[in-house]
Amino acid sequence: MKIISVQFLNFRQFYGKTPIIYFANGEKNTTIIHGNNGAGKTTILNAFTWVFYERFTSAFASPELLVNKKAIYEVEFGSSIECFVEIIFEHDYKTYQLKRKCFAHRNKDNKIVINQPQLYMMVAGDDGKWQHPLESPMDIIERILPRSLHQYFFFDGEHIDHLFRVEERHKIAEDTKELIGVKVLERAVSHLKNAQKSLKDELHSLGDITIKTLVKQQKEQENLRIKLKEDEHLLASRLSQLESEKQNLSNQMMAMSGIENLQLLKQKLLQEEKEVRKNLVNTQQIIKKEISTRSYLTFLGSSIEQFKVIIENLREKGELPSGIKKQFVAQLLKQNKCICGTELYADNEAYQEVEKWMNIAGNSEIEEASIRLETQVNSIESQEKNFWIEINKHQENINNWRYQLGNIEDELEKINQQLRQYPDRNIQETQKQLDNIDQHIRQLTLNQGEINLQLETIEEELINLEKQIKKQEVKQEKQALIIRRIDASEEAIKCINEVQKRLENQFRLALEKKVQEIFNSISFTPYQPRLNENYELNLIENTSGIALSVAPSTGENQILSLSFIGAIIDMVREWSKQSSLVGLDSSKFPIIMDSPFGSLDEIYRRQVAKCIPQLANQLVVLVTKTQWRNEVESEMNPYINKQYILVYRSPKQDCQEDFININNQQYPLVKKSDNQFEYTEIIEVN
Repeated sequence: MKIISVQFLNFRQFYGKTPIIYFANGEKNTTIIHGNNGAGKTTILNAFTWVFYERFTSAFASPELLVNKKAIYEVEFGSSIECFVEIIFEHDYKTYQLKRKCFAHRNKDNKIVINQPQLYMMVAGDDGKWQHPLESPMDIIERILPRSLHQYFFFDGEHIDHLFRVEERHKIAEDTKELIGVKVLERAVSHLKNAQKSLKDELHSLGDITIKTLVKQQKEQENLRIKLKEDEHLLASRLSQLESEKQNLSNQMMAMSGIENLQLLKQKLLQEEKEVRKNLVNTQQIIKKEISTRSYLTFLGSSIEQFKVIIENLREKGELPSGIKKQFVAQLLKQNKCICGTELYADNEAYQEVEKWMNIAGNSEIEEASIRLETQVNSIESQEKNFWIEINKHQENINNWRYQLGNIEDELEKINQQLRQYPDRNIQETQKQLDNIDQHIRQLTLNQGEINLQLETIEEELINLEKQIKKQEVKQEKQALIIRRIDASEEAIKCINEVQKRLENQFRLALEKKVQEIFNSISFTPYQPRLNENYELNLIENTSGIALSVAPSTGENQILSLSFIGAIIDMVREWSKQSSLVGLDSSKFPIIMDSPFGSLDEIYRRQVAKCIPQLANQLVVLVTKTQWRNEVESEMNPYINKQYILVYRSPKQDCQEDFININNQQYPLVKKSDNQFEYTEIIEVN
């Protein structure tokens, strides 16, 4: 998971639509956001938890007041103001746009009323097109980074030691179980029990909906479908117009002197990008086709092994291949004469001896059938190997093309950046127009995807309503099947519980070992963290040869908590690798921490500042000016790629302005507001 950007609209301190905050990644993976207390650092941290999980940290005051006061008091009573947070992130080579928004208004009593926030998600695949996901947004988020683990990735550093207070310790066991699939198993048992209840209820009653209600719902959905298709047509028309404008501007750029080589290179890269995306989409379609037509081969392994055992047993018994066939013995008995010339009659001994061969002779039909089956089985085994060879080859091609696509996109961005900074003002302005058109196209494409999502939902609903209308009343159907399903679910619950016990026995020591490694790299004390059977984390002192519990100081609690978070992230990486498809690596995760140095002394501050950029693939630190002092700045500077300033606008007449020096340049932290409201601006450090 890689967070690309975040943007706010009328969210808490942030008035209007803010500039987009882009986050660092790669070798210089750290983004620093500077701000005084009250400027919005905790707001930014909680923007992530709100969008992803609709949750807030304990330090987030008045979570019900999400909408910027200045914005809402600028409109009349009853008029709504939109508030949203939009996060763009990548995971498994897909780009996601996640937006949670709400609307607020003032009622007649001058009280602010906020409606229920709504979550929206769009996904861009390798073809660059945005569309709605096939799964619900929360299911996707839970799979990427489960809700129960979010506090280890988005956290308030000043309250980090609260993780291990006595009243909080029991939660750790529940959170860590998510990593090894235990929570999934627990949910599976819960779902199975709910299914059992539903099945039992269904045995007693199978209800119907009246035709009249169904027809009314059908008509409403059809009317909505007509309106959405009209909106979709307007969007498509506007997108076509923008593409035409973009092409015209590109042609103008081609005609400008001084940048001919840049433009030719840009056109070449754009064509290569188009081809690579086409290859990616085509290859993914091929993989889907292969899986839909030949993936059954991968499930035949156990059956093939059983067949081989049966054939081998027959060979060991001498039944395959057989020396004498039953048909030959039967012919001798019918002719009443042995091959040696002895007469065979039913009452003589020779007849009885020959007749015994009927019990041990082979059947030619069985032998022929076994030979044919062996040939087919060998062919199936060969097909399975070829299936995996083909899948791996296509996946390798996809990875290569994705690598090429990343390089192409980087080169295009470098060219665009050169054009933005080109000395010729006309070139700068034209590139700026192209950037604006690209951003507008992106937004319209997102809107188009949202409409398509609604249309597909409506189509599904109409199909369902049609089925319900045609459906006849059912009262006694499938009762025997329901009973069998209840029995099967009970057996499944027993099996899942056994798997859960075995997984939990293997997990605790691995987590404890990782916590100890990180703690020892930061702390100068001889203490060792230990995890007991209940996943409670304690400090142990063993210098005398006797393990004794140690009461950690506030600073040690903070380091212990940070060590545990680092261990959790490492385990999430492993869990993500094991859960990923062939060739994919989604084991990258961010940390966003607010004030991680609050109660630490100089030595620990230096050690933590040195350690945290290495804990995660992407680090965002929100700090005050006093926290960002010598040892922290010097240790973290090699990892910094992006910095932003939160400028607090104070409505106080006698407000004392404040500044911060970064890279020998002065930036404002506190300035006087130009109205009676407080709000925060975001500026980027050059």
